[in-house]
Amino acid sequence: MIQKLDHINIVVSNLEEARDFFLRFGFVELDKAELSGAWISAIVGLENVQAHYVALHLPGSTTNLELIEYQSPPSGRDPGTGLANQIGFRHLAFAVDNIEDEIARLRAAGVQFLGELRTFAKSGKKLIYFYGPDSILLELAEYPPVTR
Repeated sequence: MIQKLDHINIVVSNLEEARDFFLRFGFVELDKAELSGAWISAIVGLENVQAHYVALHLPGSTTNLELIEYQSPPSGRDPGTGLANQIGFRHLAFAVDNIEDEIARLRAAGVQFLGELRTFAKSGKKLIYFYGPDSILLELAEYPPVTR
């Protein structure tokens, strides 16, 4: 039986840039390594793999984020990456306590948002989308307090 979602792996073009971006969100670095040899080639189904990876953890979460940059074979770029209507993986969403503060903090760091902060009428959830490194689509979400 599946116990939990363990990690999410994202291929990036610049590992250090992507790592630094997510560290600004409060992630901490758990591990980093060079990946090469027959073992990793067999796992991912690619020949002559040479890559670098870093594992990041968000305190309070049970799911880690793994970023990987391939030197060999070279990575391709999907022209649909970052478009919300493409089939497959679409975005990472981060729950925050105060979305307005986070938006201001990220804007000050140069992050550009796709639109303005919106509130989903049915649930009261506030959300906003923006791009991370390599057009990774990201979301900030603030949920209203639960009233009983």
